[in-house]
Amino acid sequence: MSALARIGRFLGDNPVIPLLILLALLVGVLEFMRPGILNERWIGNTVKFAIPLAMLAACQTFTMYTGGIDLSAGVVATVSAFVMATLVPVVGTGPAILLALIPALLIGLVNGIGVAFANVHPLIMSLGTGLIGTGCLQVYQRFVIATGSEVPPFLTWLGTGVTWGFPNSLLIFVPFAALLIYAQSRTGFGRALYAIGSNKEAARLSGVRAWQVYLLLYTLSGLVAGIAGLLYVGLIRAPSLSLVNPLLLPSVAAAVIGGTSIFGGRGSYAGTIVGALILRVLDTLLTLMRMPEGMRVLLFGLIILVVTAIYVRLTDR
Repeated sequence: MSALARIGRFLGDNPVIPLLILLALLVGVLEFMRPGILNERWIGNTVKFAIPLAMLAACQTFTMYTGGIDLSAGVVATVSAFVMATLVPVVGTGPAILLALIPALLIGLVNGIGVAFANVHPLIMSLGTGLIGTGCLQVYQRFVIATGSEVPPFLTWLGTGVTWGFPNSLLIFVPFAALLIYAQSRTGFGRALYAIGSNKEAARLSGVRAWQVYLLLYTLSGLVAGIAGLLYVGLIRAPSLSLVNPLLLPSVAAAVIGGTSIFGGRGSYAGTIVGALILRVLDTLLTLMRMPEGMRVLLFGLIILVVTAIYVRLTDR
């Protein structure tokens, strides 16, 4: 076996490594363009904004394992954040957070029912529930417009605070990421996700009940999106009717750049986390280049396509 073939095989067996190399190269370019930017403050801010994106991308990663997708995640996160902020002045922080997660769970459950029992494609199902959620949120706003909104100090501390140089949001994200990474490879549920994505019929013959997996998967996806929304509103400190919606497509991009196959059966959440960091560094890079908004969007999309194509070429066998 040639050296090039061995390198390709090594990268295929360790797909996170080329992503880490790419991330280091992008950070190096950033430091070259703006010497001194690579400091504790910039790293902290990058991680702060990457964490909600990585959490929302978890919804895409795990649904993609089965060959699906969750296009309602951005709306679910926005609904949870807005409902929580408007309920805090009325019922207090704790009850408001719990009540705000109920619509997230309900939307996720409806997605699971539609995919599991009605055999609706996840893209169509989640797109439809996302639109319904947006409409319900606009109606809800009319009834609470007089009560105002408030982001609890705890969520602000969690979203924007720094302790000993580390963002406080890591207190939530580190155990969250560790749990997902463990679950995807060391639990029956995680193995069932990969099995369904690789070959649904073979998984069924092996005893996997796909309907149960779908119900749990999309309900959990809704819950994770809701939690991501609460964390993001603590970071932004200004609830709105479209708060998390701009993160939807980047969350899909983070999962794909991280090596998750949209056809199912392949990927890892560790790669998605690095993918989210890559997107945040790219965003900083394009900002430093002072690109007009239209050109930034165009280049951002092209870079995502190129990076994804190169990565798949390196790691796919």
